[in-house]
Amino acid sequence: MRVHFIAIGGSAMHNLALALHHKGDQVTGSDDSLFEPSKSRLDTYGLLPEELGWFTNKITPNLDAVLLGMHAKEDNPELLKAQELGLKIYSYPEYLYNQSKNKTRVVIGGSHGKTTITSMILHVMHYHDKEVDYMVGAQLEGFETMVHLTDDNEFIVLEGDEYLSSPIDRRPKFHLYQPNIALISGIAWDHINVFPTRENYLNQFEVFLELMKNGSILVYNEDDPAVKLLAEAATKPTRKHAYTVPKHQIIEGTTYLDTPEGDMPIEIFGKHNLSNLAGAKWMCQHMGIDEDDFYEAIATFKGASKRLEKITESKTSVIYKDFAHSPSKVSATTAAVAAQYKERKIIACLELHTYSSLNPKFLAEYKNALDPADIAVVFYSPDAVEIKKLAPVSKEQILEAFDRDDLIVMTDPTAFKEWLLKQSLDHSTLLLMSSGTYGGLDFEEVKKLVN
Repeated sequence: MRVHFIAIGGSAMHNLALALHHKGDQVTGSDDSLFEPSKSRLDTYGLLPEELGWFTNKITPNLDAVLLGMHAKEDNPELLKAQELGLKIYSYPEYLYNQSKNKTRVVIGGSHGKTTITSMILHVMHYHDKEVDYMVGAQLEGFETMVHLTDDNEFIVLEGDEYLSSPIDRRPKFHLYQPNIALISGIAWDHINVFPTRENYLNQFEVFLELMKNGSILVYNEDDPAVKLLAEAATKPTRKHAYTVPKHQIIEGTTYLDTPEGDMPIEIFGKHNLSNLAGAKWMCQHMGIDEDDFYEAIATFKGASKRLEKITESKTSVIYKDFAHSPSKVSATTAAVAAQYKERKIIACLELHTYSSLNPKFLAEYKNALDPADIAVVFYSPDAVEIKKLAPVSKEQILEAFDRDDLIVMTDPTAFKEWLLKQSLDHSTLLLMSSGTYGGLDFEEVKKLVN
């Protein structure tokens, strides 16, 4: 296959490009900006564009497929040329479906937890040498790429993102996968720039369930009222399995899972992660892994990259960074850390970085999200608000939204860094939550806070 990528440098796109290259396809691509690690990884396999920009001469009639990334615009010159030539243009999820039409598609959906659950499933499969195709939204230990495609594997495990597919395909990605086995972890309004109301967002999950294959299997989190309601009403699945937070206990900072063989220590913690584990267990069982083998493998799972990732620790302090940015994720992550380290001071820092989190209409969703922390900080950049062409956000709006009188609100990256590096972490846990970088914070420097 001859495949050309428009906007090859994206996190998802460059991983798919690498996967197709490893599969034996002839891959080319273009982009107007390239950053690490995409740049080096593409260069390693000879896929790095020779120069930045869009070049219509790369779009030729002999291309079998053109893949269009979200970074490109509708008036992209290469896209217009491909349309003019009548070439087959795919979005990222559409091409994944095209590559897996004859496989059993296992799709993990939900506003939160989907990367972790997908990662857990792949960890268990890898541990037991079970080969599967996959697409996951984080780099995993032991896996070279975030995407893997073959002609032979029976299963493909797909993280089902509800965001849009491409600039010319406004369907949510997970609407294109038509799962044989599906999971929904939880539903909490997100992506307000695309789904302006809670009802509109909820409807995307209804459609997802309607697009499952007849006679499929649905696994769902019954602790989430919205998920439970939709799952019980779904007609496509003929088998449904509900899960909840499994029995466990925390002893001296270690979580022990209640299993048929007794209490088992695990690397992860927090009710949301334990709930994710319960969902992953059902999915693995439907993929041929029995319960005992699942527990043996999951005991060594340390978490997905940037998901409650421990970056350093000593006997009396520890620092975590987490991709959490939506209200439900921030609340769950802060509560999990506070429960795990009850005897320590909890310092929680949150950067408001996404379109949704910086939208004044959405801010109220964060009410009480940071309450479990002893010290709570919210950082945001007024410049980022301006770049995103959003209404200005004031300190007073942040304080009112989070409903916490002692909340520290910062807008200057240098001031935030100086404040952070002055903190004593003795008998403390520092939690840094963001999908950004706090204006360029050096995490290696932050590590020095722990002796």
